[in-house]
Amino acid sequence: MALFAAITLILGFTPLGYIPLPFIKLTIIHIPVILGSVLLGPQYGAGLGALFGLTSLINNTMMPAVTSFTFSPFIPLPGTTQGTPVALLICFLPRILVGIFPYYVYRGMQKLLKGRDKNVASLAVSGVAGALTNTVFVMGLIYFLFRDAYAAAKGIAPDAVAGIIMGIVSFNGVIEAIAAGVIVAALGKVLLRFTQSGVKPVKK
Repeated sequence: MALFAAITLILGFTPLGYIPLPFIKLTIIHIPVILGSVLLGPQYGAGLGALFGLTSLINNTMMPAVTSFTFSPFIPLPGTTQGTPVALLICFLPRILVGIFPYYVYRGMQKLLKGRDKNVASLAVSGVAGALTNTVFVMGLIYFLFRDAYAAAKGIAPDAVAGIIMGIVSFNGVIEAIAAGVIVAALGKVLLRFTQSGVKPVKK
């Protein structure tokens, strides 16, 4: 848990969490959260997800961008002098879910698949699910909770927000999901060797 938490903090507060590509910056901050979910269980995964959300809150508050008001209640909405606590929902809820869903996806895939490579396939699908959870929930909540403010910040019509959201999900989201699937499968295959029976059950 401490190892994954440290990696999450390093990726969250340094440029290492973003891999520059020709057209986008590939986000990989969610990778340790996904791996922590699969290897340690959903309770620890949720904690790592909350830590991921905390790094987002701090970064968007200390180094605000145009749309940072969607992640930080301390950043004023366009045309106003104050932010809204609703931003905390977007900042934390999707990231916490990133630490929960992959565990159950992995366990489900383990039951469905057979053969010697089922661990790798299960890890890959879990990585894809975790990355898509982050992208879909973040962008979906932005649309439903901040559509007009997001449009004002971007200088576009509110009716155009849905198209932009779908574009981000279908382009950035798909690329990040594929990358997460590959990285989680590669790292998870090695890390699973340190466990006795794949996923360790969470002790209550």
